[in-house]
Amino acid sequence: MSDLFFGSDLFGEFDRLQRQMASLFGSLPSSSSIRAGRVGAFPHINIGSTDESIEIVAFAPGLDASALDVSIDKGLLTISGERKRVRPASGDETRTYAEERFSGTFRRVIELPQTADPDKVTARYENGCLTISVGKRESSKPRAITVQ
Repeated sequence: MSDLFFGSDLFGEFDRLQRQMASLFGSLPSSSSIRAGRVGAFPHINIGSTDESIEIVAFAPGLDASALDVSIDKGLLTISGERKRVRPASGDETRTYAEERFSGTFRRVIELPQTADPDKVTARYENGCLTISVGKRESSKPRAITVQ
């Protein structure tokens, strides 16, 4: 019967409810869930994993790679930087009525699982996407066990 009211993805329904509450009351504090972040947070991120690594993609178009800082400390991955405001050409008489593009400094902090190995990290910025790969500790990788 619960499927009738909530659909088959209960977590998706919680995410939808959180978005509705945020639109009514403004931004909510950062969520501890790996599934969702603050409303309006920049850059937006996707997080996934393979048997070998944790894969994070941060969507940050319009930046130069040198404007991004990525660090890991005590199990926290931090992505920070600054996105400059786009201004009309000097002498232009354009008045701005709406500005939806995020500009300014930003910082996203992602709590990594215990399986993450901070010594195995690579980061690449291409086509507006920052791709970060964090390797997993050898002890946490799945392995086949022979039954005797």
